Amino acid sequence: LNSLFKVVPEEMPYSTVEEMVSLRPVGLESCLPFTFTSHSKMTFGNFTLGAGRALTILSVENLEGEESQVRCHVQGQQEASAEVYIPLSYHGEFYECESEECFTLKEIMSSPCLRSRRFRFVNTTKYEHPLVFSPIYQVQNVLKFPSSLEVDVVDVTELCQDVNFVTPLSLTDVLSQPDGSFPALVEVLEKPEVRSLFKCSWLPEISNNEHLVFHKKGTSAMVLISSLKSRKAQQFFLVSQQYSGRFKRRPREFNSVYEVYVASVQAPGLKVSVSRTCEEVEEEGLPALSVGEQLEVVRCEMMELPCVSSKKQKESVEALLCQREVKLDNEREDIFLPLYMQGHFVEVITDNKKYKLKDFGKEFSLPLDVKVVSRDTELETDPLAGFACLKIEGAMLEPMIQASFPQKPDHCFEIPAQWLSMSVSFTKDPLPWPSDQPPTLRVDKVIEVTDTFFYEFRRKGVSDAAPPPRPPKRNLSTSKPPKKSKKKSSKGGKSKNVQKNSAPTTEFADLTLNSRKRPPAPPPPVSMTSHTHITSPRARYNLLWFWCNF
Repeated sequence: LNSLFKVVPEEMPYSTVEEMVSLRPVGLESCLPFTFTSHSKMTFGNFTLGAGRALTILSVENLEGEESQVRCHVQGQQEASAEVYIPLSYHGEFYECESEECFTLKEIMSSPCLRSRRFRFVNTTKYEHPLVFSPIYQVQNVLKFPSSLEVDVVDVTELCQDVNFVTPLSLTDVLSQPDGSFPALVEVLEKPEVRSLFKCSWLPEISNNEHLVFHKKGTSAMVLISSLKSRKAQQFFLVSQQYSGRFKRRPREFNSVYEVYVASVQAPGLKVSVSRTCEEVEEEGLPALSVGEQLEVVRCEMMELPCVSSKKQKESVEALLCQREVKLDNEREDIFLPLYMQGHFVEVITDNKKYKLKDFGKEFSLPLDVKVVSRDTELETDPLAGFACLKIEGAMLEPMIQASFPQKPDHCFEIPAQWLSMSVSFTKDPLPWPSDQPPTLRVDKVIEVTDTFFYEFRRKGVSDAAPPPRPPKRNLSTSKPPKKSKKKSSKGGKSKNVQKNSAPTTEFADLTLNSRKRPPAPPPPVSMTSHTHITSPRARYNLLWFWCNF
């Protein structure tokens, strides 16, 4: 700390000059000059000094055979000054003045006299209240035994029958204890780190030598939920599936056809609405889409792309067959969307059903956008109820230790044993309730976590699944950009792919990139009960799509 500090004057008055000099916490010889004022006027022979005038002690004069005096400097009017001698026995009401001398933190800590004083920052904008600095000592005993020392080993087991040796246990060790060991009172030997992965209210209250009640251990089904990014900081919550609030689904957003395809595998008959216009690129098989058009996913099929050159064979790619509503004819037409196609779609939701948290894993894939429509009434404050939209990121099974403080044994919280590091020891102290009247436990079901926890969760969930398909590599011989054609509706419910030829130039004929075939799209998840993770980029090539289940 590079700040400078000033000594805060003592507020207590002194009755004599001798008392003021002798009782000052800082030795007079180490910090002269020293300034003080008198509450009443002072008279020394023919010299009278008015009340409130500042006097600066320059030195203490000890003369043999005479009373000791202090030599003081007095600043008069019009820059006139004088020196006066005041006997140490002079009576009055004296107050210490603030000194202009500044000290560093190192100087304060190295002086026993200064450590007993109060200080303030020279720059008062930092902190205006007085500060008291107390050093923290760390004593380390090092014993060195020479190798030639003869040592006698004596068995003292019989002499130490009453000695209780503390056995430190990590939270992982606590999980391995038998169920009969709970409930029990434990002592915290090493508290968790302040900067942990959690923002829960009970964590700062856990300190060394603190006692906790461990009610039981087990495995809890948890769900990781995040708020949407906004002007405020994004928040993350670890929520137990025992959460009794009700949710409604919110439309999911998709940034590619492949994401729509993955979602359709889990929800057959998926309907989406186009949220951003896409222009047609006929050479790549990309149809035109307008904002507001509704598409119903049918299945995934192979489609042929128009050839760039008449000499080349047609290329087949995976595409999503959808039915598009034609408002004018009140009919539907088939439309093929290549899986590599970029687009912006919003899920069309028709049901208003209210779901429990544990119901989502049975019918939908994750992540999933939801909103709390009825709060958990068992919680004093439900932190999830105030958000307009939440995203269920994933689910997990976590080893938990149900704990509480002895002063509130019925108010329990769950400690994630694999995400929190602390050391405890079991004690033989009695539980904080009558043996025949165990309390009715209320367990917190929502734990706020940091963004670091969220990133660690995402990192552990990434699998080695293949990425979504890339667009076909076009022939470099094409000298002109592809033309954009107008939208054409197919008749009879079928779409037609119009082939368009372009003549390559001879000098670029050998530079074609179409010699290698594009790998097929990765297969979709097999069922809702599997825990497969599908990796899907939100950019065309490398956005991650996580799919996991409860």
